[in-house]
Amino acid sequence: MSEADKMSLEEQGRLNALERYQIAETPPESRFDRICRFAADLFGTRMAFITLIDADKQWFKACSGAQLEQTERSASFCDHTIRSEAVLVVADARQDQRFRQLPIVTGEPFIRFYAGAPLITSDGHGIGALCIADPAIRTVFSEREKKTLSGLAALVMEHLELRREGIPLATATNFANATDLSIVTINSSGRIEFVNSSALAMFGYGLDEMVGNSLDIIVPERFRAAHNAGLARVAAGGPSTLKGKTVEISAIRKDGSEFPIEMALSNWADQGGIAMGAIIKDISDRRERDSRLLRLASQDTLTGLCNRHRFEALLEESLKQSGGAAVVLFDLDGFKDVNDRFGHAAGDALLQAIGVRIPALFEKQVTVSRFGGDEFAVLIPAVSDPLVAQKAAATILEAFKSPFQVASNTFRIGASVGFSLAPSHGSDADELIASADFALYRAKQTGGRVYRMFEPAMRNETLARRSLQDQLFRAIIDGELVLHYQPQVMIGTGELFGVEALIRWQHPERGLLAPAAFLPALEQSSRALDVGFWVLDEACRQLAAWIAQGHPPIKMGVNLFAAQVRAGDLPGVVNELLRRYGIPPRLLEIEITETIALNDDDQSLETMQALAQIGVGIAFDDFGTGYASLSSLQRYPLTTLKIDRSFVRDLLSRPTDAAITKAMVTLSNELGLRTVAEGIETLEQEQLLRKLGCVAGQGYRYGRPMPAQEMTQVLRRARGAGWRAAGSKT
Repeated sequence: MSEADKMSLEEQGRLNALERYQIAETPPESRFDRICRFAADLFGTRMAFITLIDADKQWFKACSGAQLEQTERSASFCDHTIRSEAVLVVADARQDQRFRQLPIVTGEPFIRFYAGAPLITSDGHGIGALCIADPAIRTVFSEREKKTLSGLAALVMEHLELRREGIPLATATNFANATDLSIVTINSSGRIEFVNSSALAMFGYGLDEMVGNSLDIIVPERFRAAHNAGLARVAAGGPSTLKGKTVEISAIRKDGSEFPIEMALSNWADQGGIAMGAIIKDISDRRERDSRLLRLASQDTLTGLCNRHRFEALLEESLKQSGGAAVVLFDLDGFKDVNDRFGHAAGDALLQAIGVRIPALFEKQVTVSRFGGDEFAVLIPAVSDPLVAQKAAATILEAFKSPFQVASNTFRIGASVGFSLAPSHGSDADELIASADFALYRAKQTGGRVYRMFEPAMRNETLARRSLQDQLFRAIIDGELVLHYQPQVMIGTGELFGVEALIRWQHPERGLLAPAAFLPALEQSSRALDVGFWVLDEACRQLAAWIAQGHPPIKMGVNLFAAQVRAGDLPGVVNELLRRYGIPPRLLEIEITETIALNDDDQSLETMQALAQIGVGIAFDDFGTGYASLSSLQRYPLTTLKIDRSFVRDLLSRPTDAAITKAMVTLSNELGLRTVAEGIETLEQEQLLRKLGCVAGQGYRYGRPMPAQEMTQVLRRARGAGWRAAGSKT
């Protein structure tokens, strides 16, 4: 290795040593300033410095008598000092060839005398110097003085070592105070040695109040004996059962309030014996959240009753313990009317009132639950006697004979009740609840406000409905569902302006089935959404085909399933279909019933508003048969009102139907809606409806629902000589 390489390697080692101290370019520190002042006083010089030499610069860590920050390394005395272990003495810098041109000699602070002792690390590297200087010449600097200056340089190095050892501690302290976690350490006697800022804030103490005090100040009194016994065992060298584990315990604040904490413990040996530390987190919010989630998992948030999940668990427990239980289900008759007339807030208040009244009727062991909506359940454990369940059902019905006073409203509503018993009607929770539900369904079928006990025949009816749903599933796969189209005309002229798409089932054995034969089963199945969107797609496809064939543009009416509204993406689907088939939005009219609006009022309203923004028409189908007609007219962005066929059928024979129809037509016209009367079959019905102000009609008088090919022929005639409905005036 060449001499230059050796020097380069040595210089790199020196710079690495300097780097380990992390002191270059750091601000002044009092301990080094004190040493500088002491050196100047001791040797009677005007100046003293502590310098550090890096690759290019000389840094002044401490100064006395002059304020210097840095110089070029080549323009310094100390660069020469660090090259040997001896004290460098310069009696008169102006007479020394090495230093006579230095800026600090020719200019401020005009140094003439210099004496410097190198700062030497434990591995022999010179990283800087402790030096004294003066503008006056000093020809004598004794060996004793050199030795003293070297001793002071060694003292500087000791402080540098202490400072370096303290850097990790300072870093750890800064980190500890920056973290949101609370940190506490104690010594073997259980006294606190360190707390960070988060711990002080958590427990409400000042630093002086915690450090040096017993850990008992944050331990609730009832736990202190066990806690101190554990500390004593660990301090004596025994094992810590909690080391490395995270535990949840209670702690106490300065104000005496207790709160839950999560704590991770550790221990170690130091010069004072066994020390211990803990990282602590306040888990009050988490405990509250867990408690809230637990309540949500088992409690109905509106009424405070247990929810279905909890009810099923209690039912299973009763079946395991005794093998017997009675399940009574009931829901409210007329609750939708309350919601519609008085709003959801009133409906919620009514449910809460029921949640108070019904539990008060039974003993403590009886559980009352709200399953959701207006459906409630009662569990009578360890009971197999139908008379007991029957009495409970009768008690519930009797409770609804008294009105409910909610705020300023008085509600008179009834209930329908169904019940089942174990083991006669089921051996597990699911089967028993299903059996009670069958009985409840039968009670509602008979008009409500009655109770029914489960009978096997009820399940058979359900199985038949499920069998029909299975057949429907195969029908969907095999393409047996088809659309027929029924004309819609202007009553005054017979002009064809639209069609309604109506679903049919081309059954392989039973022939063409009307909707009444299968829609109830379809609407209760999981396939309703798929079929509903297929109808929408097929109707749009057919309308686009007619337009492409050159037929006059007509409006296409498409009925919705409730599942399509609940899906939430209906506006997006409609928009995509209109784009795909190139159909103007005004030619599509979505038909909804009041049932859809009532079952999911808020969501259906938002969906219809979104469709209206697209430009799609909204028709209210079967108007006049539901509970919420007038309020729905106010809220929904309707374009068309369709009067139900039940009013048109007896229009000529029942004056009340004629009066109601006239009122509906007048209301519709006042609201700017197109009124379409359904079920028109005779000239007399048509003439009276026209007289009442109804402008449009639909029914057998103008055409039965027909396949697309037949409807195409109708459109062709309309494009040619001008199609007019049979019997209409030209």
